[in-house]
Amino acid sequence: MAAMTEPKLISGNANRSLAKNIARRMSMHRGMQVGLVDARVERFNDGEIFVEVFENVRGEDMYIVQPTSRPANDNLMELLIIADALRRSSADRITAVIPYFGYARQDRRAKARTPISAKLVANLLTEAGIDRILTLDLHAAQIQGFFDIPVDNLYASPIFALDIEHHFKGQLDDVMIVSPDVGGVARARELAKRINAPLSIVDKRREKAGEVAGMTVIGDVKGYKCIIVDDICDTAGTLCKAAEVLMENGATEVHSYITHGVLSGPAVERVQNSVMKSLVITDSIEPTEAVKNCPNIRIVPTAPMFAQAILNTWHGTSVSSLFETDTLVPIYEGIYQRS
Repeated sequence: MAAMTEPKLISGNANRSLAKNIARRMSMHRGMQVGLVDARVERFNDGEIFVEVFENVRGEDMYIVQPTSRPANDNLMELLIIADALRRSSADRITAVIPYFGYARQDRRAKARTPISAKLVANLLTEAGIDRILTLDLHAAQIQGFFDIPVDNLYASPIFALDIEHHFKGQLDDVMIVSPDVGGVARARELAKRINAPLSIVDKRREKAGEVAGMTVIGDVKGYKCIIVDDICDTAGTLCKAAEVLMENGATEVHSYITHGVLSGPAVERVQNSVMKSLVITDSIEPTEAVKNCPNIRIVPTAPMFAQAILNTWHGTSVSSLFETDTLVPIYEGIYQRS
């Protein structure tokens, strides 16, 4: 049964353009104006974060749109403080919409005397008064178990499948999906099944952290248009190297579909100068001007999916229905048209 109140969105400073796009899509679905709650999220001179909500939110179903991307600590604190402000203002339910979940790569103790920071962040979010998490392509699925509150983890692969079918129309028989490492095989296989494409793997060896000693292609990529699939692209060193190795092994083209374009340091320059014809990312992280201006980087929108996920959560209906490509087709009508 639908809630009596309307869902209300509030945004931090991490990705306001995505928050506005989600509100716009929700307005289309609802047939009425859905805007962002009027609030200010500012910093004092010493860097302390201050939040003031200018609208009454008592008894409301609130959704905070805030990826915890760079600067991760500032954006995480914004999220926590916004949640505290809403809780103290008697909001009925608080859902954190975190398109990019920072600290997700610290999900286990890889060495002695190291933290599990993803679990710490989960504890902080829960203690701040957040009742539910809505996120996209968690780096490690087990992070959902770090929370004692519901976590809905959406997937980019249905969107990527629509995009590939649109941009490689008539060429799908020549497409091969590639996992850039053994750990990402499940993600790559999921997309390969959606578009009925073969799968190969690039196996990399590291001599020390951050440096790839060598790469081996598992599978025959000769004559294929290879599409590398992963969840995070940070400095793009491994991604660009994998593209080179695939071309050396006979691939005709290399493209990449990455959910979260962290793209720090020299990443954009590396991508622009690489053999990759295109790098496709989502807008889960606010793109920099360099990313927007890079000729071989393209951004696909997540606002239609997040808007529908928020409405489904508000209505109390299934969010997992958005995992299906056919469900997303009408949601992305006008962006991707199927014949």
